[in-house]
Amino acid sequence: MTDLTTLSNTRVLAVVRAPSADSAILAAGALIAGGVTGLEITYSTPDAPAVIRELAARYGESIYLGAGTVTTAEQAEQAHAAGATFLVSPGTRPDLTRAMKATGLTVMTGALTPSEVMAALDYGTDVVKIFPASLGGPAFLKALRGPFPELALMPTGGVTPENIDEWFAAGAIAVGAGGDLVSGADLAAGRYDEVERKARLFSGLAVAA
Repeated sequence: MTDLTTLSNTRVLAVVRAPSADSAILAAGALIAGGVTGLEITYSTPDAPAVIRELAARYGESIYLGAGTVTTAEQAEQAHAAGATFLVSPGTRPDLTRAMKATGLTVMTGALTPSEVMAALDYGTDVVKIFPASLGGPAFLKALRGPFPELALMPTGGVTPENIDEWFAAGAIAVGAGGDLVSGADLAAGRYDEVERKARLFSGLAVAA
């Protein structure tokens, strides 16, 4: 059920890489309290499907919930069964993209160069995740809009409070925010109040952008 309107309205996807399932659930609660309702639970988080299942049961349609760092067809199927509504892969492979598409969920696969973007489109991705976006910055994203004016682009890696408005001005449909929003240090130390504070900052800037 591809729904790019929901993604566009969500604005920010928090990339949650937590040291444990419990930490991921607590981080998600802090993010939601801070106004960030787009949650990408990565498969580098232990028991990621269980986390997705718990968050789906707890928050339902009030959040935009998906799985990230999807690298196998099995993970795509697990995430779908757990209640994910979108799937994100760091790169683009034809076999993986087909498996992700087979779930019927919104598919976001990673690319950087124009050739990779074209391949992602050929394989049927719904959103191209420009990763790592820090290598080119907002100017690079804007340049990609020239040959791909209708393409849904989501930069991830390098999105900060200082440049989030530039990403949207460059044409991003949404942004993925990892360490600058949900830092490993904050999660390891249990600083969920800091996660909530950063979420308020990101969400406020995203709405204003």
